[in-house]
Amino acid sequence: MTARHETDETKIRQLVDGTAEWIRAKDLKALERVYTADVVSFDVEPPLQHVGVAAKLKNWTNVFTFFHEASYEVRDLTLTVGEDVAFGHCFGRLSGTLANGTTTSGMWVRATFGFRKVDDEWLIAHDQVSVPLDVATGKGVVDLQP
Repeated sequence: MTARHETDETKIRQLVDGTAEWIRAKDLKALERVYTADVVSFDVEPPLQHVGVAAKLKNWTNVFTFFHEASYEVRDLTLTVGEDVAFGHCFGRLSGTLANGTTTSGMWVRATFGFRKVDDEWLIAHDQVSVPLDVATGKGVVDLQP
């Protein structure tokens, strides 16, 4: 592994860690800076895709309205880093205190990221969040643990 590769991987890990921190802080301005302008997001919330940073921020606005206090945990982040593109996957869990005062431990989801280096900065160009599907019932399985 080259020094540059290690530096790029470190920057991407810092980006993911920062994203989790800014979710906890409900900081939309900081979150706006982690995505490319043309980010494509396949989130758990409809529709099938959200295109552009404004659409991604609308998703986070909905989350922040739903949660009075939010926490986001990332586990088992694995990265493959190239010169100007990278991809990664991990497990993520959004939890916290809902607007109605109910505390929730959240659910674990699977997350996949596509990163692109823009002006020497790594940004999220694509993300996909999913839950396993019970094919027999057609329902998501939300009680699994990594």
